[in-house]
Amino acid sequence: MAKTSAVEKNKRRRKTVANQAAKRATLKATIMNQELSIEERFKATLKLASLPRDGSKTRIRNRCEVTGRPRAFYRKLRMSRIALRELGNLGKVPGIVKSSW
Repeated sequence: MAKTSAVEKNKRRRKTVANQAAKRATLKATIMNQELSIEERFKATLKLASLPRDGSKTRIRNRCEVTGRPRAFYRKLRMSRIALRELGNLGKVPGIVKSSW
């Protein structure tokens, strides 16, 4: 199990990203618009820099839904390889059976 504080911090980041997404997108569009003056674009850059860092989507860490483990994460199943193996052995994940040869 991962530290509860790390899992909760990641959840807070997801909420912040959801709240800030529209604002960040408009500021980024303003910054990339070549037709605007440099002063307007620079003001938009400063506003974007003043927003919270945790509002950026790249700050979110993919974590296992079962254990909170940050590594060896399968996106499709939203869990780590270890949790997948345990649940697969118990027969709780459809389509996964233990291999033997």
